[in-house]
Amino acid sequence: MTKKVKQTGTAALVLIATLYSGAAAAHGKVTLEEDNCVRWVGESAVHLSAYQPQHDLTAQYCTDIPQEGETVVVIDLVDTALRDMPVGMKIIRGSGTEGETIASISPAVRPDGVLRSELVLEKGQYTVLVDAQGVPPLSYQYGLRVQMINYANTARSAIAPLIGLLIVGFLAYRFRKSQWLQNWLSSRRS
Repeated sequence: MTKKVKQTGTAALVLIATLYSGAAAAHGKVTLEEDNCVRWVGESAVHLSAYQPQHDLTAQYCTDIPQEGETVVVIDLVDTALRDMPVGMKIIRGSGTEGETIASISPAVRPDGVLRSELVLEKGQYTVLVDAQGVPPLSYQYGLRVQMINYANTARSAIAPLIGLLIVGFLAYRFRKSQWLQNWLSSRRS
């Protein structure tokens, strides 16, 4: 019976580890269509990356930036057709298109396909607007959250450990109520 308990416990731990590791989705391991840092207008796409090298030299952020401070915002023009038309960028403090503009890059043709802005972001919400002056004009929008808790992600990351805890609790309850344990305990008392 001890072997069976060990096997059940091992199976529960493997299940918990599998569920928990599935909750962590790395930014670099998704396709372009699934990447939440890509914005599409028809067949045309742009990609946003934000960096804070003073905090972490290798970390790349998208819409949730964990800390205040110096931030490098980079827009990559994924669609090569965008590189032949004037493209500009504006970063606005707030969650809409109205508000204080804190950074602006004038529309220009960008053969390298990159727009880059260095700025200091404080805690709060920002909007990044990317406008391509083509025919028809294209507009992309990103909402940034700086040093703010994303409750949806927090809830998602807590689900797997909670399920694991419930499974382990259920198994412990079943073991505690098992006939084998009752027989073993009564033989020990005698």
